[in-house]
Amino acid sequence: MRWALVKVCLAVTAMVVVAFAVPLGLVVQEMASDRAFSNAERQAATIGPTLSITTDPVQLRKAVESTQMGAARRMAVHVPAIGDSPPVSIGEGRAGQRAVAETRRMGRATTASVAGGGSALLQPTALGSGDIAVVEIFVPESEVSNGVATAWLVLAGVGLALIVGSVGVADRLGARLVRPAERLADAAHQLGEGRLGARVPEDGPKELRSAAVAFNAMADQVVELLANERELAADLSHRLRTPLTVLRLNTASLGDGPAAEQTRAAVEQLEREVDTIIRTAREQRPATGLVGAGAGCDASEVIRDRMAFWSALAEDEGREVRLAGVDRTVRIPVARPELAAALDAMLGNVFRHTPEGTPFAVDVHDAGDAVIVLVSDAGPGIADPDAALRRGNDGGRDGSTGLGLDIVRRVAESTGGDLRLGRSVLGGTEVRVWIGLDGRSLGGPGAGRAGRGRRGNRRNRGRAAQA
Repeated sequence: MRWALVKVCLAVTAMVVVAFAVPLGLVVQEMASDRAFSNAERQAATIGPTLSITTDPVQLRKAVESTQMGAARRMAVHVPAIGDSPPVSIGEGRAGQRAVAETRRMGRATTASVAGGGSALLQPTALGSGDIAVVEIFVPESEVSNGVATAWLVLAGVGLALIVGSVGVADRLGARLVRPAERLADAAHQLGEGRLGARVPEDGPKELRSAAVAFNAMADQVVELLANERELAADLSHRLRTPLTVLRLNTASLGDGPAAEQTRAAVEQLEREVDTIIRTAREQRPATGLVGAGAGCDASEVIRDRMAFWSALAEDEGREVRLAGVDRTVRIPVARPELAAALDAMLGNVFRHTPEGTPFAVDVHDAGDAVIVLVSDAGPGIADPDAALRRGNDGGRDGSTGLGLDIVRRVAESTGGDLRLGRSVLGGTEVRVWIGLDGRSLGGPGAGRAGRGRRGNRRNRGRAAQA
């Protein structure tokens, strides 16, 4: 915008300079020519009184030589034949006889071009005998163009100064217009990056001031909405404490045994999750943000722990479970509660959306710049992977909130990874979670295979999407 305004101002100023400077230069050139020939006419008039008195060649020569033009050998007098006297030409004549005769016939001053450059002014003068003598004044080209070159240079300098000045003014004006727009764009980028304190100074042109006011009002509204959302989440989570307390007290009466221990462990985990939700809702950052250097968890240890929790239910339902890649430490930049929640969401989908007795497997692969967690089953597969990844429940799936795979996706994307659905080697669904180790967007060697799996799943009509 700034450069466009400069170019427009440059073009307009250049047109104005040309429109005024060229005609003015031509006028100056015409004035110089008129000045030179007017001076020549005055010089020719100085010999007029002598011609009206005498036509004696000797007297005329003395009179011509006594003038300024005569002394410079730029005046000539052409006297016609009078009576028996032959025609006389005094001085150095440069115009031809035809031009002299034409001037005598016309009876008015004329100009004629001279060979070698310059012009000759031919001025008719009446003699005492009634005849017409012609006075010739040579006007060199240097007098005709005297001062013209200087005038053109001055006009060019003034025009250039005007153009440079207009460009400078346009640049300053453009900066005044562009700077508020740049600040508005920068604040929009900051707000998009999560810096909610970004605001725009309400200055500049009227339109940009209005845009700044609207942006600041929008940013304030966003901050207020987020604060209300956090408070609402915290309040709703806090209301769960009372029924959780009742559940925890009731578990004390279950006695001993695997089922009682699992119930107590589930209640304790639910209490921890509620605490996490409350803390996260009170903070000014998302729950799945990147953790600092050296933080995170051991993915293998978390997977072993969660598999131990789900193994009892798998045994009750007669499911065969295969676990691979968890025999070594695999550090990932994800907090332990977040990874545990993601694993519970994926494993819960297996138990919820596949028939009892369906085998499943959990594999962990270290790809160098990423860790890949695979949860595969031998169920009927997913009819619509895109719907399975869509957040929220449209009411068509009882017992589902539509947030399970969304939790997994947010955990993966917080590290620069992603979540992909495909066909597993067991014949059912494969949930592939890429967890980045350096925060970069990943598209590893399995990307193409996962993509083919997605396209293949669109042709399946086995069952509804997992969530």
